[in-house]
Amino acid sequence: MGIITLTTDFGVESPYVAAMKGVIFSLNPAAVVVDLSHAIPPQNIRQAAIVLEEVAPYYPAGSIHVVVVDPGVGTDRALVYARIGEQHYLAPDNGVLSRLVWLGWVPEEVRRLENPRFWRHPVSRTFHGRDILAPSAAYLSLGVSPAELGPPAQLNVLLDWPEVRILPDRIEGVVEEIDSFGNLLTNIRAEALAGRPTDRRAVVVCGIYETYGIYSAYAQQPEDSFIALISSSGRLELALVGSHAARRLGISVGTPVTVAWE
Repeated sequence: MGIITLTTDFGVESPYVAAMKGVIFSLNPAAVVVDLSHAIPPQNIRQAAIVLEEVAPYYPAGSIHVVVVDPGVGTDRALVYARIGEQHYLAPDNGVLSRLVWLGWVPEEVRRLENPRFWRHPVSRTFHGRDILAPSAAYLSLGVSPAELGPPAQLNVLLDWPEVRILPDRIEGVVEEIDSFGNLLTNIRAEALAGRPTDRRAVVVCGIYETYGIYSAYAQQPEDSFIALISSSGRLELALVGSHAARRLGISVGTPVTVAWE
C-alpha cells in the first residue's frame, strides 16, 4: 500500500498533525503522507464524510485514508479499518464513513482496531489519532495484513442523509455543504436535472433568495450576482459571484433549495 492521507478537524496550523506524521515516519520513513484536509469544522462528522466521498476516490487504488474527526475519543466507540472500493480507511466508527455507504459503496472488509501490537504506547485517552490510527496506517503501508489489526466487524453508525424529492414540476433538496469560498453546495445532483431546461425558465430558490437559469461558469454573470451552476463535484451549486454567499446571505447547511420551471 502506498499513499497515506490525513483528514482531521485539527486546523491547518495544528501541531497535532505533525505528531501524527512523526509517528508514521518513525515506522515507515519512506511513507508518502498527503494532507487531504485539516480544515474540517471542529467535530463536524458530516462535513468530514462529504470530503471523503468527494476526494478519496481520486487517489490511487490501495491508498490509506486516516480520518480523525472524533468527538467520542476516549469513550467506548470503536476505531475501525474498512476497505471500501479500492481504498482503505482508518477511522472512528461514528458515521464518518457512512456517506460512502449511503452512495452505494459496500464495505468489502471491516475490522475493529483491537491489536495493541500496532499501537503507540502509552495510548492517550484523548489522542487516538496519534497513538492508534497513525501507527496502524504505517504498519498497513509496510504490508501488514488488515486481518492482523483486529477481528471482523461492521460499521455500526450510519448517518441519515437528506433525500432529494424529484417531482414533475420541481426538485426539492437542501444546502449540504459550504465550501471555503462560501459557495452553497446542494444535494441535488446533475443527473436529477438531466433533460430539464437550464435557461431562464429554471427558477432556483434557496431560503428567501432566488435566481434564474443554471450556468456553467461564475464569470457568465456580473459581480455579486446570485447564480446557480453545476459544481465540479456534479452537484447544483449556488454562489455570489466574487463573494462569500453563505456569510453575506446568512444561509447555512440545511437550508431548503427548490428548482422549478416556469
